[in-house]
Amino acid sequence: MGDVLLTAFVTFLVVIDPIGQAPLFGALTAGLDTRARRAVALRGVLIAAIILTAFALGGDVVLGALGIGFPAFRIAGGLLLVLLSIEMVMARHSGLSATTPEESEEAAERSDVAVFPLAIPLIAGPGAITGVMLQMGGAGDDLAAQAAVLGVMFGVLLLTLVSLLLTGPIMRLLGVTGTNVLTRVFGIILAALGVQFVSDGVLAILAAT
Repeated sequence: MGDVLLTAFVTFLVVIDPIGQAPLFGALTAGLDTRARRAVALRGVLIAAIILTAFALGGDVVLGALGIGFPAFRIAGGLLLVLLSIEMVMARHSGLSATTPEESEEAAERSDVAVFPLAIPLIAGPGAITGVMLQMGGAGDDLAAQAAVLGVMFGVLLLTLVSLLLTGPIMRLLGVTGTNVLTRVFGIILAALGVQFVSDGVLAILAAT
């Protein structure tokens, strides 16, 4: 159980990246007062939690309906996480870890950014969705392990909420450079996790043949 908790925590921490969300949230809510920013942060994290929980509990049903085996999903998910890790290490963002220029332009015209782009794709993006499905799939039919994975996910989302609420102090403490350094470290860890998922998926397919 300890290994499950540690792997889940590291995975969610690096794919959701609570500290890295702070500068993005600050930019999105620059024109709002403190009370409005808190409300946006709370709604955004809550909506992201609902989205990730839905994929955690129903992801295997979707894969089964599409005829996709879990080993194949582990390989695909691992490759996606490796691509995301490369972006993190290079401190560059695409639609995997942030909004595209077109999406940012659309978000600027919205009065409420809690659903888009905060909840999705910034918090519950492709990397986070893939991560939670991989972790739940790795827990198998063990209900205690599944509950532990969900508990860790909610814990990291709570850390994300705290980070968003403390955006000002975090940015004054770390600055852009400090935030990028943490993101690069998380990217290296995520790359290793992605490779491990790919390796596990390949071994599972070979074992089944």
